[in-house]
Amino acid sequence: QVQLVESGGGLVQPGGSLRLSCTPSRSSFVIAAGNWYRQAPGKERELVASITATGTRNYADSVKGRFTIARDNTARRVFLQMNNLEVDDTAVYYCNARIRLSGSSGDGGDYWGKGTQVTVSS
Repeated sequence: QVQLVESGGGLVQPGGSLRLSCTPSRSSFVIAAGNWYRQAPGKERELVASITATGTRNYADSVKGRFTIARDNTARRVFLQMNNLEVDDTAVYYCNARIRLSGSSGDGGDYWGKGTQVTVSS
C-alpha cells in the first residue's frame, strides 16, 4: 500500500524559512501533480499552493511571493519552500498529490498525507 509522507515541519521564528517535502512511501510511484493545503485550529482547510502535471504553479494570495512549490526532476518529491514565515502561517500542512507508477501513462490516483505541523512563533 502506498502513502504520501510529509516532512520538514517544525518550529520557526517569524521571518524564518522551512522547506516541506512530500514523497510516496514506495519508490515505484511518482508524483504527477501536487497540492499543499493547510489547516489552522478552528479554520477551514485552505489550498495554499499547487503544481500541475505540466508544471503550472498557483498560490493563495496570502502566500504568494513567499512560498514556492516545486517538483524534483525525478518526480519523486514535491516541495513547499516557505520563506518570510508569519505567525498566521501556523497550521498543519498537508500534501495532496496525484501519484502513479513510474513509467506508466495513466492518470494515477489521488492521495493525502497525514500532515506536518508548522509553528511560527517568536
